[in-house]
Amino acid sequence: MNKVTVIGAGNVGATVAECVARKDMVKEVLLIDIKEGLSEGKALDIAESAPIHLFDTVVKGVTNNYDATADSDICVITSGVPRRPGMSRDDLLGINAKIVRTVTESFVAQSPNAIIIVISNPLDVMTYVAHETSGFPSSRVFGMAGVLDTARFRAFISMELGASVKDIQALLMGGHGDTMVPLPRYTSVGGIPLTELLPKDRIEEIVNRTKSGGGEIVQLMGTSAWYAPGGAAAEMVEAIVKDSGRVLPCAACPSGEYGLSNLFIGLPVRLGRSGIEEIITVDLNEAEQSLLDTSATHVRSNFEALRRVLSQTGP
Repeated sequence: MNKVTVIGAGNVGATVAECVARKDMVKEVLLIDIKEGLSEGKALDIAESAPIHLFDTVVKGVTNNYDATADSDICVITSGVPRRPGMSRDDLLGINAKIVRTVTESFVAQSPNAIIIVISNPLDVMTYVAHETSGFPSSRVFGMAGVLDTARFRAFISMELGASVKDIQALLMGGHGDTMVPLPRYTSVGGIPLTELLPKDRIEEIVNRTKSGGGEIVQLMGTSAWYAPGGAAAEMVEAIVKDSGRVLPCAACPSGEYGLSNLFIGLPVRLGRSGIEEIITVDLNEAEQSLLDTSATHVRSNFEALRRVLSQTGP
């Protein structure tokens, strides 16, 4: 694989581009945005850091020129607008769905064999929009959320125990937001179950902080995160490029796994050169399955809201 396109050169998109470039695993990273000069400027800034970080990946930027994205192997979609004061959830869904549909159409016309990773919010629904618009199989269109949420979970565990993040493995499922399902029973530190290292009430506090991790950052600095989301997407890109078979939580479309279908929701998957090569199933107890079902219900409500908006406004 030689080329990665990142659509949207805001904080998240630019961080994805930088992280991928610094891994030095593809020949070219292309940033594209509708704002004149933004992609070009950020791409040049990243390129000028190459002699410092010692990578040979070429980083380019263009303004709304999808011809330049031709023959991309992977596309990361970060485009969209944040929710503003006075804007309803339906407003946000309608606006971002149109943006994601437009950029997906423009991209797939140039790179019909690519893999698409969606970061745009609301994540689970925007992944569905990209999937339906592209016509690609769901193995080649999926969302980044679980990698980010799991990273936050692991970071908070590290802060609590003073243990290296390198030794912490965690599993998390469900939608991206308050109904996500961190699974302490499948979380370990150096192979030791988390439930053996922390009392139940403390684990619950960490789980709750993970669920509101994005909101915590917004409250602190008035805008959403970009370092961890950008790094999370780059980790997914690396798993695909290197055909590593990494098992990572992604917004995937199940076909009966966990009793779910016809939606995109966070599940553990094995990533490789063809995209999602397998949805991993683990045994959930009754309480865990109930939480996942609740999360799925919330995700479906967003899908229904999207359909309602589109029926009112048209495609």
